[in-house]
Amino acid sequence: MKTAATGTSVQPHALQPLRLTATHDNLGAEAFGEFQYPTPPLSRPGGAQAELLAEVNKHESDRNLQLVLDEFRNYQQGSLPAGPGARELTAFFASIDAQLDAVSASAPKTQRSDRDVLNLLAKRAKVLHLGPANYCWFTDPSRALCLKLAGTPTADRPLVGMCDSARCPQATHHPGHRPVWAEHADRTKIFIGQLGTTRKTERTRLQADYDRALRVVAEIDAASVTTDEEPS
Repeated sequence: MKTAATGTSVQPHALQPLRLTATHDNLGAEAFGEFQYPTPPLSRPGGAQAELLAEVNKHESDRNLQLVLDEFRNYQQGSLPAGPGARELTAFFASIDAQLDAVSASAPKTQRSDRDVLNLLAKRAKVLHLGPANYCWFTDPSRALCLKLAGTPTADRPLVGMCDSARCPQATHHPGHRPVWAEHADRTKIFIGQLGTTRKTERTRLQADYDRALRVVAEIDAASVTTDEEPS
Protein backbone atom coordinates (compact mmCIF):
# COMPACT_ATOMS: atom_id res chain seq x y z
CA MET A 1 0.00 0.00 0.00
CA LYS A 2 1.38 3.33 -0.98
CA THR A 3 1.67 6.07 1.55
CA ALA A 4 0.45 9.34 0.12
CA ALA A 5 2.64 12.35 0.54
CA THR A 6 1.16 15.08 2.61
CA GLY A 7 1.03 18.55 1.07
CA THR A 8 1.59 21.58 3.23
CA SER A 9 0.75 25.18 2.53
CA VAL A 10 3.92 27.24 2.66
CA GLN A 11 3.71 30.89 3.59
CA PRO A 12 6.74 32.81 2.31
CA HIS A 13 6.55 35.39 5.08
CA ALA A 14 6.53 32.60 7.65
CA LEU A 15 9.64 30.93 6.20
CA GLN A 16 11.69 34.09 6.05
CA PRO A 17 10.59 36.46 8.79
CA LEU A 18 11.70 39.99 8.32
CA ARG A 19 14.75 40.71 10.44
CA LEU A 20 15.31 44.27 11.51
CA THR A 21 18.66 45.72 12.57
CA ALA A 22 19.29 49.05 14.23
CA THR A 23 22.23 51.29 13.35
CA HIS A 24 23.52 54.16 15.43
CA ASP A 25 25.02 56.56 12.96
CA ASN A 26 23.46 59.60 14.64
CA LEU A 27 21.28 60.63 17.57
CA GLY A 28 18.10 60.29 15.53
CA ALA A 29 19.01 56.77 14.64
CA GLU A 30 19.81 55.98 18.28
CA ALA A 31 16.51 57.40 19.42
CA PHE A 32 14.23 55.78 16.90
CA GLY A 33 16.26 53.01 15.33
CA GLU A 34 17.15 52.84 11.68
CA PHE A 35 16.01 49.56 10.19
CA GLN A 36 17.73 47.90 7.30
CA TYR A 37 16.91 44.78 5.30
CA PRO A 38 19.59 42.09 5.55
CA THR A 39 18.41 40.92 2.09
CA PRO A 40 16.46 42.69 -0.68
CA PRO A 41 12.87 43.42 0.41
CA LEU A 42 10.59 40.43 -0.01
CA SER A 43 8.09 42.51 -1.97
CA ARG A 44 10.64 43.66 -4.54
CA PRO A 45 10.07 41.98 -7.95
CA GLY A 46 12.84 39.50 -8.59
CA GLY A 47 13.94 39.55 -4.97
CA ALA A 48 13.83 36.98 -2.21
CA GLN A 49 10.06 36.52 -2.45
CA ALA A 50 10.19 35.62 -6.13
CA GLU A 51 13.03 33.19 -5.52
CA LEU A 52 11.20 31.57 -2.64
CA LEU A 53 7.94 31.24 -4.57
CA ALA A 54 9.80 29.73 -7.51
CA GLU A 55 11.39 27.20 -5.18
CA VAL A 56 8.03 26.35 -3.58
CA ASN A 57 6.36 25.96 -6.98
CA LYS A 58 9.19 23.72 -8.16
CA HIS A 59 8.80 21.55 -5.05
CA GLU A 60 5.04 21.25 -5.52
CA SER A 61 5.44 20.43 -9.21
CA ASP A 62 7.98 17.69 -8.49
CA ARG A 63 5.82 16.31 -5.69
CA ASN A 64 2.73 16.18 -7.89
CA LEU A 65 4.60 14.46 -10.70
CA GLN A 66 5.84 11.80 -8.31
CA LEU A 67 2.34 11.28 -6.85
CA VAL A 68 0.81 10.85 -10.30
CA LEU A 69 3.58 8.45 -11.28
CA ASP A 70 2.99 6.43 -8.11
CA GLU A 71 -0.72 6.19 -8.85
CA PHE A 72 -0.04 5.21 -12.46
CA ARG A 73 2.25 2.43 -11.25
CA ASN A 74 -0.48 1.33 -8.83
CA TYR A 75 -2.92 1.27 -11.74
CA GLN A 76 -0.54 -0.91 -13.77
CA GLN A 77 -0.39 -3.34 -10.85
CA GLY A 78 -4.17 -3.52 -10.62
CA SER A 79 -4.65 -1.23 -7.61
CA LEU A 80 -7.23 1.31 -8.77
CA PRO A 81 -8.42 4.65 -7.36
CA ALA A 82 -11.79 5.01 -5.65
CA GLY A 83 -14.19 7.92 -5.35
CA PRO A 84 -16.41 9.84 -7.78
CA GLY A 85 -13.50 10.70 -10.09
CA ALA A 86 -12.05 7.18 -10.17
CA ARG A 87 -13.48 6.18 -13.55
CA GLU A 88 -12.14 9.29 -15.26
CA LEU A 89 -8.68 8.91 -13.73
CA THR A 90 -8.58 5.21 -14.62
CA ALA A 91 -9.51 6.04 -18.21
CA PHE A 92 -6.68 8.58 -18.32
CA PHE A 93 -4.16 6.01 -17.05
CA ALA A 94 -5.45 3.50 -19.61
CA SER A 95 -4.81 6.02 -22.39
CA ILE A 96 -1.26 6.56 -21.16
CA ASP A 97 -0.69 2.82 -20.98
CA ALA A 98 -1.95 2.47 -24.55
CA GLN A 99 0.46 5.16 -25.75
CA LEU A 100 3.36 3.41 -24.05
CA ASP A 101 2.34 0.08 -25.57
CA ALA A 102 2.23 1.67 -29.02
CA VAL A 103 5.74 3.05 -28.58
CA SER A 104 7.01 -0.33 -27.41
CA ALA A 105 5.42 -2.05 -30.40
CA SER A 106 7.10 0.31 -32.84
CA ALA A 107 10.46 0.18 -31.09
CA PRO A 108 10.61 -3.02 -29.00
CA LYS A 109 14.24 -2.50 -28.00
CA THR A 110 13.58 0.95 -26.57
CA GLN A 111 13.72 1.13 -22.78
CA ARG A 112 11.11 3.46 -21.31
CA SER A 113 12.39 5.55 -18.42
CA ASP A 114 10.34 7.20 -15.69
CA ARG A 115 11.07 10.50 -17.41
CA ASP A 116 9.31 9.32 -20.56
CA VAL A 117 6.27 8.33 -18.52
CA LEU A 118 6.35 11.59 -16.57
CA ASN A 119 6.26 13.57 -19.81
CA LEU A 120 2.92 11.91 -20.57
CA LEU A 121 1.64 12.44 -17.03
CA ALA A 122 2.80 16.05 -16.65
CA LYS A 123 -0.42 17.67 -17.85
CA ARG A 124 -2.52 15.79 -15.29
CA ALA A 125 0.01 16.53 -12.53
CA LYS A 126 -0.49 20.27 -13.10
CA VAL A 127 -4.16 20.04 -12.08
CA LEU A 128 -3.57 17.89 -8.98
CA HIS A 129 -4.41 19.45 -5.61
CA LEU A 130 -4.04 17.61 -2.32
CA GLY A 131 -6.95 17.47 0.08
CA PRO A 132 -6.70 16.16 3.64
CA ALA A 133 -8.36 12.89 2.60
CA ASN A 134 -8.43 12.89 -1.20
CA TYR A 135 -6.82 13.99 -4.43
CA CYS A 136 -8.54 16.76 -6.38
CA TRP A 137 -8.05 16.62 -10.16
CA PHE A 138 -9.03 20.17 -11.07
CA THR A 139 -9.48 19.57 -14.80
CA ASP A 140 -12.75 21.49 -15.19
CA PRO A 141 -13.69 24.32 -12.79
CA SER A 142 -17.33 24.15 -13.87
CA ARG A 143 -17.56 20.61 -12.43
CA ALA A 144 -15.89 21.37 -9.10
CA LEU A 145 -18.40 20.93 -6.30
CA CYS A 146 -16.55 23.31 -3.97
CA LEU A 147 -16.81 26.17 -6.49
CA LYS A 148 -20.50 25.48 -7.04
CA LEU A 149 -21.13 25.61 -3.30
CA ALA A 150 -19.15 28.86 -3.03
CA GLY A 151 -20.82 30.42 -6.06
CA THR A 152 -17.48 30.93 -7.85
CA PRO A 153 -17.62 28.52 -10.79
CA THR A 154 -14.94 30.34 -12.79
CA ALA A 155 -12.21 30.34 -10.11
CA ASP A 156 -8.84 28.99 -11.21
CA ARG A 157 -8.17 26.97 -8.06
CA PRO A 158 -10.32 24.63 -5.96
CA LEU A 159 -11.44 25.53 -2.44
CA VAL A 160 -9.89 22.55 -0.70
CA GLY A 161 -11.34 23.54 2.67
CA MET A 162 -14.86 23.18 1.25
CA CYS A 163 -14.22 19.86 -0.48
CA ASP A 164 -16.80 17.09 -0.18
CA SER A 165 -14.75 14.42 -1.94
CA ALA A 166 -17.44 11.78 -1.53
CA ARG A 167 -19.61 13.79 -3.97
CA CYS A 168 -17.26 15.81 -6.18
CA PRO A 169 -16.79 14.26 -9.65
CA GLN A 170 -13.15 15.34 -9.74
CA ALA A 171 -12.09 13.76 -6.42
CA THR A 172 -10.44 10.40 -5.91
CA HIS A 173 -9.52 8.34 -2.86
CA HIS A 174 -6.44 6.15 -2.59
CA PRO A 175 -4.98 3.70 -0.04
CA GLY A 176 -2.98 6.48 1.58
CA HIS A 177 -6.23 8.27 2.43
CA ARG A 178 -7.80 5.26 4.13
CA PRO A 179 -6.46 5.96 7.68
CA VAL A 180 -8.02 9.44 7.66
CA TRP A 181 -11.45 8.09 6.71
CA ALA A 182 -11.22 5.16 9.11
CA GLU A 183 -10.29 7.45 12.01
CA HIS A 184 -13.12 9.80 11.11
CA ALA A 185 -15.56 6.90 11.17
CA ASP A 186 -14.31 5.74 14.58
CA ARG A 187 -14.59 9.20 16.10
CA THR A 188 -18.02 9.80 14.64
CA LYS A 189 -19.22 6.49 16.06
CA ILE A 190 -18.03 7.57 19.50
CA PHE A 191 -19.87 10.91 19.19
CA ILE A 192 -23.06 9.12 18.21
CA GLY A 193 -22.80 6.90 21.26
CA GLN A 194 -22.48 9.94 23.53
CA LEU A 195 -25.61 11.69 22.25
CA GLY A 196 -28.72 11.76 24.36
CA THR A 197 -31.97 10.28 23.08
CA THR A 198 -33.47 13.75 22.52
CA ARG A 199 -30.79 14.93 20.07
CA LYS A 200 -32.38 13.29 17.05
CA THR A 201 -31.37 15.88 14.47
CA GLU A 202 -27.70 15.74 15.38
CA ARG A 203 -27.84 11.95 15.56
CA THR A 204 -29.25 11.79 12.04
CA ARG A 205 -26.53 14.09 10.70
CA LEU A 206 -23.73 12.18 12.40
CA GLN A 207 -25.12 8.84 11.30
CA ALA A 208 -25.08 9.99 7.69
CA ASP A 209 -21.50 11.19 8.13
CA TYR A 210 -20.52 7.87 9.72
CA ASP A 211 -22.15 5.86 6.92
CA ARG A 212 -20.35 7.96 4.31
CA ALA A 213 -16.96 7.40 5.95
CA LEU A 214 -17.55 3.65 6.09
CA ARG A 215 -18.59 3.65 2.44
CA VAL A 216 -15.41 5.48 1.40
CA VAL A 217 -13.25 3.03 3.38
CA ALA A 218 -15.02 0.09 1.76
CA GLU A 219 -14.57 1.58 -1.71
CA ILE A 220 -10.85 2.14 -1.12
CA ASP A 221 -10.44 -1.44 0.07
CA ALA A 222 -12.35 -2.84 -2.89
CA ALA A 223 -10.44 -0.76 -5.45
CA SER A 224 -6.99 -1.44 -3.99
CA VAL A 225 -7.27 -5.24 -4.30
CA THR A 226 -4.87 -6.04 -7.13
CA THR A 227 -6.24 -8.05 -10.01
CA ASP A 228 -3.26 -10.42 -10.11
CA GLU A 229 -3.85 -11.78 -6.61
CA GLU A 230 -4.46 -15.48 -6.59
CA PRO A 231 -7.74 -16.61 -5.06
CA SER A 232 -7.38 -18.39 -1.74
